[in-house]
Amino acid sequence: MTDATATPAPSAFTVPRSAWNALIVLMAGMFMALLDTTIVNVALPTIQQSLDASEATLSWIISGYALAFGIALIPAGRIGDRIGHKWVFFAGLALFTLASLFCGLAQNSIQMILARVVQGLAGGMFVPAVTAFIQLLFPGPVRGKAFAILGSVIGVSTALGPILGGLIIEAFGDENGWRLVFWVNIPIGIIALIAAAKLLPAGAEGGAREGSDYVGLLLLSAGLVALLVPLIEGQDKGWPAWTFVTLAIGVLLIVAFAFWERREASADKNPLVPPHLFSHPAFTGGTILALVYFAAFTSIFFTISLLWQAGLMHTALESGVVGVPFALGSIVGASQSNRLSQRLGRTVLVVGTAMVAAGLIWVWLVLRTEDASSLSNWDLAVPLAIAGIGNGLFIAPNAQFIVATVDRTEAGAASGVISVMQRVGSAIGIAVIGSILFGTLHITSKDPAAIGQAFTDSAAHAMAVSAALAVLSFALVFALPKKVDQFRG
Repeated sequence: MTDATATPAPSAFTVPRSAWNALIVLMAGMFMALLDTTIVNVALPTIQQSLDASEATLSWIISGYALAFGIALIPAGRIGDRIGHKWVFFAGLALFTLASLFCGLAQNSIQMILARVVQGLAGGMFVPAVTAFIQLLFPGPVRGKAFAILGSVIGVSTALGPILGGLIIEAFGDENGWRLVFWVNIPIGIIALIAAAKLLPAGAEGGAREGSDYVGLLLLSAGLVALLVPLIEGQDKGWPAWTFVTLAIGVLLIVAFAFWERREASADKNPLVPPHLFSHPAFTGGTILALVYFAAFTSIFFTISLLWQAGLMHTALESGVVGVPFALGSIVGASQSNRLSQRLGRTVLVVGTAMVAAGLIWVWLVLRTEDASSLSNWDLAVPLAIAGIGNGLFIAPNAQFIVATVDRTEAGAASGVISVMQRVGSAIGIAVIGSILFGTLHITSKDPAAIGQAFTDSAAHAMAVSAALAVLSFALVFALPKKVDQFRG
């Protein structure tokens, strides 16, 4: 087999067929990981009914996945650099497929949460290999084409998730349908594993420094979990004293992590997050942007799915249909983002975040003013389409602009930090939004109209926070450089 890792002369920009075959395998893995972030939202109400799950469990199903995903990203990338990305990708994909099986087999909340955490860890294992292989296999402008394909896969998987989940639950019923939502990964995973073993190039790159920052990883993981647990469980438990103590412990652990990373760097070791990256103020602003933006947009359909099904008594398929304008808008925006970012620079991110903020404010106004009995998916179609186009314009190029705030030699480490911040933002966003949604939900009657209005009012409060985070994201975009070199390395 042709060694696809051999990089052609920069002037030629020729790519062997084996590289494109490898890209197909990588996209299959990415499709699975991203499909699972949207397909599960429409299944949450049926999971709650089937497992008699608490409101906190619903938040854990999304937040636990996102947090575990983020925690695994940097160490997985480091291991791939040292031993080769092929078998890290293979192991992560195999574990993801197996965890999907156990998600569908779960008989109670604890089993479901544990399976989702393992699934998130597995996703965090194999996703870094996707971008690493694109960097290794595709030179110059061809790399831009490969990343554009990645952006399209992100858009398509996001678009298919809610509809596919709704169709599966509609076809197989509430009890079995949500289990099949997870099991849809199994045939894709098996095919992708066979293809990965045959088509992905093997061998280590040899670029990783020796030594692993296990103490840093432990401090960061413990700190994030300590912050997340009270945010998710606090409202459900009535905010007892231990939730505030745990929050304080989480902050102290994150501070200890920062000091430890400085110590590792001063000893010329290999810190998990190189502190010198944050000597660039624009990079610091960019990482905060990544966290805030993902906290805003990943929580939207958590709110809408629960409102549509648990509150307004619609089916999972009807809930999936509500998100279609956003998903289609994301595909449209992502398809144009690379071309527009080359022409307009940072302006494309400014426009994107402005559209997301405007769309979410519009959705909030609809929920705030519309009577629950007359609320329909058509009321949200236009604002969600606007937000979706903005999301597509932002998602694909945002990391390139944040990475451009640091030196080229630091690009790999910066990319890892950004990916982690995105996932942590998703986890925190769901935790906070879930706490607000359920914390303001007061059902005083079994009358369906009263239940629907109560859910609508609570969803309006939750959407107000998502909209505020989107507005903050818009302001943070101006910390990024106006232009970025599209064809690094």
